[in-house]
Amino acid sequence: MEKLLIRSRRHPSAVLLAVQLLGVLLYPFVEQSPVSHVVLNIFGLLVLGITTNMVRNTPGWTWISVCLAIPIVVMLILQMTDEMPNLLPWSSGLEAIFYFYAAGSLIAYMMGDYNATIDELFAAAATFTLIVWGFTHLFVMTQALQPNAFAEVGSDATPRTWSELNHLSFALLTGTGMGNVVAVSSHARALASIEMMAGLMYLAAVVTRLIGFTTHPADGGQSKNK
Repeated sequence: MEKLLIRSRRHPSAVLLAVQLLGVLLYPFVEQSPVSHVVLNIFGLLVLGITTNMVRNTPGWTWISVCLAIPIVVMLILQMTDEMPNLLPWSSGLEAIFYFYAAGSLIAYMMGDYNATIDELFAAAATFTLIVWGFTHLFVMTQALQPNAFAEVGSDATPRTWSELNHLSFALLTGTGMGNVVAVSSHARALASIEMMAGLMYLAAVVTRLIGFTTHPADGGQSKNK
């Protein structure tokens, strides 16, 4: 157990990545239950806490993450306790900004030198999932404002679940296709187009450069966590 804690401190990006992937696997089991909203919000609070702590290890300013996280936490708690669905677009919009800022901080962390450490390789995957989460929250916000913004192929436009929107976000960012859920409204399609471009730029500008650091490390670069 002690060794596991030591490794988690040395590779915080791996912890963040593991928690996010765990969420992808667990959401389908709980989102149809009566308490799904509470469970998803609690898990969201856990991810927020881990992500805020992660920013402390990057060039990003922790106070910005904290200032974003506090109103998000308050709104999520209000949604859980007082049943205030009108707060959903606001909390989702702020969560999108929060995850995009965390992703930018991790990119700055990875590009901070000319060597690729083990934690930076985990950070590359964690950054990808942070971007996916950010766009998922933008989709949730759009759907809260436009209930018919997304539809399943061959059916009418109806509100989609978190897992469906998250799957759509993964499909768009990886460039592997739209999946069985598509953007219908013009605003949803605009966000989908931006996400496809963001995925292409991330792979071309960040991942490719990081791979270059792995195969051809610079002799004078200052490394971080090894």
